[in-house]
Amino acid sequence: MSTAVSVRRLRMAYGTAEVLRGVDLDIRRGEIFTLLGPNGAGKTTTIEILEGFRNRSAGEVSVLGADPARGGDAWRARLGIVLQSWRDHGRWGVRELLAHVGEFYDRPRDPDELLAALGLAEQAAQRVSRLSGGQRRRLDVGLGIMGRPELLFLDEPTTGFDPEARREFHLLVERLAADGMTVLLTTHDLAEAEKLAHRTAILVRGEIVACGSPAELADAVRAESQVRWLEDGRERVLTTADPSRAAWELHERFGGPVPGLQVRRPSLEENYLSLVGRAA
Repeated sequence: MSTAVSVRRLRMAYGTAEVLRGVDLDIRRGEIFTLLGPNGAGKTTTIEILEGFRNRSAGEVSVLGADPARGGDAWRARLGIVLQSWRDHGRWGVRELLAHVGEFYDRPRDPDELLAALGLAEQAAQRVSRLSGGQRRRLDVGLGIMGRPELLFLDEPTTGFDPEARREFHLLVERLAADGMTVLLTTHDLAEAEKLAHRTAILVRGEIVACGSPAELADAVRAESQVRWLEDGRERVLTTADPSRAAWELHERFGGPVPGLQVRRPSLEENYLSLVGRAA
């Protein structure tokens, strides 16, 4: 699979304060990739460098085959950027705003088709200021993908969402990735990252301390799982680093299905807290 983003030895310093200390990162085309880290870890600086909004101190960066520090208009048109919060354009009509933004691209999406895909067809003539929080966020994504970008940046996309709006938004992001778009997501919602991301990188004090799928992050932590089952009228619990083998051995011992068998693997949140705690 080709690479959408490649970063090697990325460094960034503000005066004597070093914010990024040799970050290495690869993001594959068509994947949903999440960048996690505590406040002050360097996430925003990293994203701004990738977007071409901030010059780096050192290192090599390639985004869609170009150096963001020298990316021109044609390169920028291949990016979609959805900021954490947009408070402008309140008086515009929803469809009117999408159509206006589309005029800046060579191959814009059809506004009506995009509204239908976003679930906003009924709000087409409505003012942006009258949208709910979830509807406004879907419009933000619509503005970000109007030009058919290859890479979409999402910054804290579901802050303040209710569960239904969050679920609808997650389905939209998954559809975009299924259509081949690469999505780079920053979030403090670890459950969201665990649900959406194919891979996750954890940034702590300007360094990537772990990167991979949920299973690979669990391996990096060497986190143990719990295997629970019922035997002799009592619940039994086994803590193990190899739950699959433990379940197989139980199956062999019982000669078939294991009563009440449950396997609880560590969540991304538990792995994240463990990795951040080690690096602190």
